[in-house]
Amino acid sequence: MELGALKDKYIGKITFWKAVFFVVVAVGLYSTFVRYFFGLGASTNLSDQFPWGLWIGFDVMTGVALASGGFTLAAVVYIFNIKQFKPVIRPAILTAFLGYILVIVGILFDLGKPWNIWHVMVMWNPHSVMFEVGWCVMLYTTVLALEFSPVVFEKFRLEKPLKIIKSATFVLVILGVILSTLHQSSLGSLFLIVPEKLHPLWYSALLPVNFFFSAVMVGFAMVIFESYLSSRAFNKRLEKPLLMELARGAVFLIMMYLILKFIDFARRDAFGYLFEPTFETLMFWLEIGLGAIVPMILLAIPKIRRNETALFWGATLVVVGVVMNRLNVAITGMQGAAGTTYYPSWMEVSITLMIVALGFAAFRMIAKHFPVFEATEPIPASQQVKVKVSVKSKQALMESS
Repeated sequence: MELGALKDKYIGKITFWKAVFFVVVAVGLYSTFVRYFFGLGASTNLSDQFPWGLWIGFDVMTGVALASGGFTLAAVVYIFNIKQFKPVIRPAILTAFLGYILVIVGILFDLGKPWNIWHVMVMWNPHSVMFEVGWCVMLYTTVLALEFSPVVFEKFRLEKPLKIIKSATFVLVILGVILSTLHQSSLGSLFLIVPEKLHPLWYSALLPVNFFFSAVMVGFAMVIFESYLSSRAFNKRLEKPLLMELARGAVFLIMMYLILKFIDFARRDAFGYLFEPTFETLMFWLEIGLGAIVPMILLAIPKIRRNETALFWGATLVVVGVVMNRLNVAITGMQGAAGTTYYPSWMEVSITLMIVALGFAAFRMIAKHFPVFEATEPIPASQQVKVKVSVKSKQALMESS
């Protein structure tokens, strides 16, 4: 095949975003070369005083939270039996699966000896929170692969394995919810051992609960975020009535998250920290104001929810808020006690951008070649009455929009 034909088949017409993608990947690959051939010292601004930086704060802690749309929506559809959300569950599962793959890639960059990552499987330390997180991430990634496998079986018309895996769907969903609950909260538990280091604006005995609650909250927002971008990328209809309902659920969850957070401040008698003229206070209020209070108000307004663009930006602010929360816990809140200031090097940033870009590219490629957005299976007769009510609700929402 000629070079021009190969280019047309695998690359296609070079657009602005494709050019940006190739530049980001090229710079990221160079940084990867420096990281693995010259070490962490040559490629990062990490030090003995500040050993956890961008790759743990964003690639791992934030990545796990942003991948929570898979287990939250699976629980909504299969455990709470709200079947009308089924049209958006496959993209959510795919996003979660790719998210966990990229989290593992991020860990491989951060570990001093990445070739020893398999040690967690044979050198057990059940008293370590990191041991539990490691096992949960491995097992949940496997569960997500199985949950997504029907899409692959449908593509290649493998009827027998498709029937077997569908019969195990409910068990897989239960396993996924249990594993997610464990490691989403355990990521917060990691910081319970540093009460003298993490700033009181973020340190709390309720860190595991806060991490889990915010993961569920951003799971709803991520489904809206991903659905909006997918509708633009693949020129498909946006499931607006479903996303409006998810936005309503997100408003309730944000409200509960804020109530829990400020009750915790009262319990710890820590309100004074909210008004100190420090960098930490500024970052805390940006996180809470921009990433929780503003989107809660916006998404609570029906007129905002009915507007596709406003709905997308409201969900994006929730995502931004959770990203800021994880970075504040991992970096901002730890710098004071560390006695040093950490800024990620350009190589750290370039590798993170490359990982994110590869995630978007992988989603686009899989969604383009597999039935990720195709219609769901027929609804069982035993559930038809309940679904009929749901369809009416959907029509009412469409009319109101």
